[in-house]
Amino acid sequence: MPTIQELKDRVNAAIDRQADQLIKTAKTILNNPEPGFREFKTAKLVGEVFDSFGIAHQDGIGITGLKGYLDGATQGPTVGVMGELDSLKVQGHPHVDSETDAAHACGHHCQIGMMLGVAAGLQADGVLENLSGRIALMAVPAEEYIEVAYRDDLRREGKLEFIGGKPEFIRLGALDDVDVAMMTHTSSNSQEGKIAFGGTNNGMVAKRIRFLGRASHAGGAPWLGVNALNAAMIAMSGIHAQRETYQDAHTVRIHPIITQGGVAVSSVPADVRMETYVRGANTEGFLDASTKVDRALRAGAMAVGGSVEITTLPGYLPIQSDESMLDLYKVNAASLVGEENLVRLQHRTGSTDMGDVSQLMPVIHPYVVAATGNGHGIDYVVQDYELGVITGAKAMAMTVIDLLSDGARQANRIKAEYNAPLTKDSYLSLMRGMLKEGTYTK
Repeated sequence: MPTIQELKDRVNAAIDRQADQLIKTAKTILNNPEPGFREFKTAKLVGEVFDSFGIAHQDGIGITGLKGYLDGATQGPTVGVMGELDSLKVQGHPHVDSETDAAHACGHHCQIGMMLGVAAGLQADGVLENLSGRIALMAVPAEEYIEVAYRDDLRREGKLEFIGGKPEFIRLGALDDVDVAMMTHTSSNSQEGKIAFGGTNNGMVAKRIRFLGRASHAGGAPWLGVNALNAAMIAMSGIHAQRETYQDAHTVRIHPIITQGGVAVSSVPADVRMETYVRGANTEGFLDASTKVDRALRAGAMAVGGSVEITTLPGYLPIQSDESMLDLYKVNAASLVGEENLVRLQHRTGSTDMGDVSQLMPVIHPYVVAATGNGHGIDYVVQDYELGVITGAKAMAMTVIDLLSDGARQANRIKAEYNAPLTKDSYLSLMRGMLKEGTYTK
């Protein structure tokens, strides 16, 4: 029987043999970016790679998601390994789709490469035969919580309930059989070494907002109109005026955009659209801030004599990483890049739907520092594909070996020790309770 280290060596060698193809796949996704719930080309490519690996899979989960399995020799817990299908929308990015403004300015194309790398590695000769349990390989849609109006329309049409990929996976039962989960993101922060891990993230809700006024000739008779754009401006000032009321520990972040400011410069704007996130380090913090944002939105409408429609949509919950899984991961990551190149993260004020998964089961969500530029920015570009795909895949695959070898002793221990904050039912109840829709008039 091979030792755990021998199994890891086989896995790493298999990933190395597939390295060129894995990186090619990641770059193909880079050059064909698609926003969330529109990732049809990307999903098709992932399905083709699964087929080439002989991995039976389900597709169409949450519109574009996929899930396949690798089985160990004996029954045991299931380890989920995830990658995200979607891109952002960033005008002017060097790899932008000129027709849609879609661009991988967050490195999700490397996540898919890493997830597929784990699949390739674990299929090395003699590996699965020495594991107990299953590996669920998941390509998940729509982590980037963008195009809120488009996705909310999908919700209203009954095509989905939650407008983030992993919450929708949870609702649909795609994680019901998963016991622990992991994925690896890319980063461009040079102060985070080569691999960074641990830490927490903000949770959030999103808002779809529509101010309604009355159109009139903007030069000839503006007094006959009701300026919905002024209502939005007053509301944004009201949001800014609340900032001193937020507790520092809640790390609240609110960042509205106007997606429609009017239809013609000669007409008083009568229909103005906004979207915003309301983020915070805990549910109490971001829901309190959400209430204050709603007050500001209503005040803007009241000030000009118009009305406002506010739809508050459940977003993502704060992430918590499992310390026992991190201990295993840290040893594997150090063996690849050296302990001196590892950084332990603190709190990050962005949001990820991996936080939702962490409310139900043990998870880790490390980062490989393979990019340069500003995250979600025009200059965010992955430079080191060896680190961003191959090393990231190896670190996760080796951690899967630790979890499922020796009769899945480590996975069973971690699963038994984890005190999940929520059950699936309580999670769904919490998320559904965040949905609020209302119209407020003068």
